[in-house]
Amino acid sequence: MEKSKSSNPEVFLDHQTGRPAYALSKKNYVKFIFSLSGNFLFLLALYNAVISIFLPNLVQKITEESGGNKVSAFAFIMTLVSFFTLIDQPLAGALSDRTKSSFGCRSPWIVGGTLIGALSLIMVAHQVSIMGVAIFWTLSAIAFNMAQGPLSATLADRVPEQRRGLASGFVGAAQTGGGTLGIIFGGYVANKNLALGFYIFACSIFFVSLLSCLCNREPSTKNMKTETFHLGAFLKQFWVSPRKYPDFAWAFIARVCMFLGYQVVVNYQLYILRDYVGLSKENSNVVIGEMAMTQLFCLIFSAILSGFISDKIQARKPLVIISSIIMASSYIVPLFLKNETSMFVMSAILGLGYGCYMSIDMALMTQVLPEKGANAGKDMGLLNVANKLPQMIATPIGALLIAITSTYASVFSWSIVVVLLSSVLIMPIKSVK
Repeated sequence: MEKSKSSNPEVFLDHQTGRPAYALSKKNYVKFIFSLSGNFLFLLALYNAVISIFLPNLVQKITEESGGNKVSAFAFIMTLVSFFTLIDQPLAGALSDRTKSSFGCRSPWIVGGTLIGALSLIMVAHQVSIMGVAIFWTLSAIAFNMAQGPLSATLADRVPEQRRGLASGFVGAAQTGGGTLGIIFGGYVANKNLALGFYIFACSIFFVSLLSCLCNREPSTKNMKTETFHLGAFLKQFWVSPRKYPDFAWAFIARVCMFLGYQVVVNYQLYILRDYVGLSKENSNVVIGEMAMTQLFCLIFSAILSGFISDKIQARKPLVIISSIIMASSYIVPLFLKNETSMFVMSAILGLGYGCYMSIDMALMTQVLPEKGANAGKDMGLLNVANKLPQMIATPIGALLIAITSTYASVFSWSIVVVLLSSVLIMPIKSVK
């Protein structure tokens, strides 16, 4: 490697790719990890608050006033959003891989995406029809995903493989912790002023993303080497051959199954508390926040500890498998005990498993990227499709299960089976211990 034209001695130019490569000092490494973690914390807080609290409350309010079924209306919105956001992360990641600008290749997408997403989210708060909610939440989700793809790639850009376990642990703790805090705060705000909640989260994610990019400035990529753009070749790169890169394929399928089980319960959690456990609207908004707090303590402990252990033993697979089994076991409790206490027990066990999973899975994913991460933006975006694809079908699957069985118990049964399947699919990966 030769030094880049940047005056920053921690940034170099990779001869093979012509892309900036990083050798961060301890101080800047810590700053990067904490700012990246903060960015993911607010992003996941927004996702969980909107999907688990704000949208279900808004949908129920609209359907009660205009008629309609809240479960099918919510399923329609989530299916529409998932359809339109299925490939935007890898698309944004691939475009960021070749973006030439004075502000680097990732930052324009991160800042621009969160700005557009925030403005669209504010519009959701003022909708009085299901179609209006669906349109503006779709626009918002597309924009946030266009930011998340390049944001995920910054970990592979700046952190060497041997240090990604602990780094991924902090980011994973931030993601799961942020999601939990989003539910807690979202439940509190929903009982006070639902529209204000949309405004708070919209403004917060934009300013945090802007601050994160300013604190971790990218070098200019105006002189970065890129191949001549051809639409056919550009589209072709989104196909990653399972035969040539089997570990990437196994990691992708395993993640699909895990989130396919996890999302079904998460998406209907508020309605589970109301229609399965029997809580009132006001109490369910409070209890879902208390459950999230229970999960928060467990997942932060689990995420950071498992990240440290993973780096210490230089192994990822065993911890990902164990975490999936723990998550599946959490759903057994409310399946057989139909009360408020069982939901808290589920939250605690789920926190331990999910914290470990999110901590180690990201590190594992960065180590199965084709060509050693040469196109990290595009490939991390493709792996993030494994998060989005389940969201596209999890909500209608849940609605179908509830319609057929007339009970939310079927949702828990589904999640147990599918999450356990994900642990099995991790086993064939060979390039990562």
